[in-house]
Amino acid sequence: MCDCGSTTTPRAGPFASGRELVEFVQKAHGGSVAVSALPNGGLEHNCQGCGQMFVLETFVQGCPACGGVHAVSPPRANDPAAIQYAGTGFVLPQSA
Repeated sequence: MCDCGSTTTPRAGPFASGRELVEFVQKAHGGSVAVSALPNGGLEHNCQGCGQMFVLETFVQGCPACGGVHAVSPPRANDPAAIQYAGTGFVLPQSA
């Protein structure tokens, strides 16, 4: 059984914010969550780096315009307000 959603630390794990949330989701289940498709075709969102509108289609994704990395955790995958931004300078690891 997975316990990644349970924590005794407030604002941690799937309920963290900013870079901490992005890193948590990116690492969850060996990275498989990060590349999984969001339910209902994704969430429309304005990039918190450049302001460009895009659709967050996976749990962790870079903005197509500027590359700014955003994420949402599975328990909050239907809430555009829960999308978090990793901040300037954060980049996704290169695929092999």
